[in-house]
Amino acid sequence: MKYRYEFNKMGKVSLIGFGAWQLGNKSNWDGPDFDEGIALVKKAYENGINFFDTAPNYGDGNSELILGEALKSVRKNVFINTKIGHGPDGAYEFTEEGIKKSIERSLHKLQTNYLDSVILHNPERYILEGKTSLFRKLEEYKKEGVIHKYGVSIDTLEEAKIVLDNLNVDTIEIMFNIIHQEPKYIFQKIKEKNIFLIIKVPLDSGWLTGKYDEHSIFTGIRERWTQEAIKTRAEIISRIKKILNTEELTAPALKFISEFEAVSTIIPGMRTQEQLLLNASSLDYPLSNTEMNALQAFYDEFIKYANVPW
Repeated sequence: MKYRYEFNKMGKVSLIGFGAWQLGNKSNWDGPDFDEGIALVKKAYENGINFFDTAPNYGDGNSELILGEALKSVRKNVFINTKIGHGPDGAYEFTEEGIKKSIERSLHKLQTNYLDSVILHNPERYILEGKTSLFRKLEEYKKEGVIHKYGVSIDTLEEAKIVLDNLNVDTIEIMFNIIHQEPKYIFQKIKEKNIFLIIKVPLDSGWLTGKYDEHSIFTGIRERWTQEAIKTRAEIISRIKKILNTEELTAPALKFISEFEAVSTIIPGMRTQEQLLLNASSLDYPLSNTEMNALQAFYDEFIKYANVPW
């Protein structure tokens, strides 16, 4: 495992982290149940992963419970990021009272007395513009030592620009992968500010594993894709495979992201120990400069003009 970002006096964060949306999540991802989830998280830690990303509404609240139980004996050696805004019951919590309730609930479920990072979970634009008291509240918790960093989870380059222009945050979590490369244009500014940068959706909801094509059938949350969007993505994946000369895309897709120095950690989801081991070893993939350049050129010349909604 490789480590890059110096989080605090505790040490550096693993470049491959653990996205915990799937823990206890049977409805969308056929995720591992409680005992399976605990075993998976412990296996991740054994393989050098020390960063875990979760949220109150992941797995209807089970994700935080599983992480708390699995990591309680090594709590001082790991970094946990959780979110605020959407409660496990669907409650809207982008309020000062919501922040208080969410943090207290997460501390309890995660079996800890502090949170390494807390971020607002895809908040509305006016919040990103700083037209709210929420960040003052988070700053209070930071001064008290209840949280060590705070920030936002966002999706687009436009949102990243708004955040950097209006907020003074410690953490940004953003969607970035070979297919969605827009945020790279703001990475240098993020690096200059020493912002802890978490990359979410690194495998484009499974497409960048290489296992889907235009004939794939999707269920759950992935039913959102139209046939047109599926066909376009399938063409993109086919061309990426040709650039890399491989059918298995997981390792090169994660290695591609890691090559951007502003990136602090990448949080692929993982449902099985096989997926875990593949993700953990992905940084050893021999991605060449020629391939890196070709993937970026393919984005600039084709992907960014295509219809590939998340």
